[in-house]
Amino acid sequence: MKTFTVELGARSYPIYIGSGLLSRPELYQQHIKSKQVLVLTNETVAALYLEPVVSAFTGYTVATVILPDGEQYKTLEFLNRVFDELLTRKFNRNATLIALGGGVIGDMGGFAAACYQRGIPFIQIPTTLLAQVDSSVGGKTGVNHALGKNMIGAFYQPLCVLADTATLNTLDNRQFSAGLAEVIKYGLIRDIEFFVWLENNMEKLLERDPELLAYVIERSCLNKAQVVADDETESGVRATLNLGHTFGHAIETGCGYGSYLHGEAVAIGTCQAADLSWRLGWLDDNEKDRVIRLLAQARLPITPPELATERFLELMEVDKKNLDGQIRLILLHAIGKATLPVNIDHSTLRMTLENYGKA
Repeated sequence: MKTFTVELGARSYPIYIGSGLLSRPELYQQHIKSKQVLVLTNETVAALYLEPVVSAFTGYTVATVILPDGEQYKTLEFLNRVFDELLTRKFNRNATLIALGGGVIGDMGGFAAACYQRGIPFIQIPTTLLAQVDSSVGGKTGVNHALGKNMIGAFYQPLCVLADTATLNTLDNRQFSAGLAEVIKYGLIRDIEFFVWLENNMEKLLERDPELLAYVIERSCLNKAQVVADDETESGVRATLNLGHTFGHAIETGCGYGSYLHGEAVAIGTCQAADLSWRLGWLDDNEKDRVIRLLAQARLPITPPELATERFLELMEVDKKNLDGQIRLILLHAIGKATLPVNIDHSTLRMTLENYGKA
């Protein structure tokens, strides 16, 4: 097992990474101070992993909320089921919420914890690659709105993150590849050595070699933890973690939540960001091709959907990085070096939207 800390002063917390950690409930029980526990999960994960988590709390008052599985259920309507259960059980502000699942459950669980009685403790137990390397770390929580992804939320840090790599054995290939989009992102924005390593090891990684997988999760979490420690509330360098996300969120919203997995949309958006960076003269032909080639090698989509340019622009205008009506994007000065949010001229952006991925 690997353990390291997200350094945030009084809000610092450990990340545990290893195989079989769900059978070691003492790792997360030590952070729970009350006898009231609510476990939030979805139908898919519940069938696999809910029982061992719940059974660890003998002598506790344990409630469970099991949501449908999918991005389309990441809404205020379904979030209200968590509040209904907490209130029905008369849980107090010392109750602990455990988010057991992928990115959707982690985001919703964290947001519910941030809101209930103005904040209760919560723990992340991520069960997908994307959640283990990205969304469970850093305290971003929230839900989607019909007009924009993740537009309703809060920064709220967990007590700990428990990443049991054995849960990835039950992950389907599509979900596994979706997680690799966020892994590749770390190499692109700040860790060129990691990017090169991924180029050299992607095929073995796709075979889920346990040693390589453990290394990838640890290095990704370390990258994320360092960025979050430097900029918890995304006023500076943390924004670089959104490489490809403004394009990707537009794809998710425009095509309907659930049509693309988050990582799939981010992969396409990262290709578009690389194309735009190339058009601005920041990436050369070889660098642009390397970005797109590695994402394709990870078995991720690299071609955007049929979405009209005006509609794409309209959706990109609903983004948390935008200021004063200006679309601001994270782009690449080079592989391993991301920009901070930059204002983008619509005419250049249109060139990417109209030409990238077209035959």
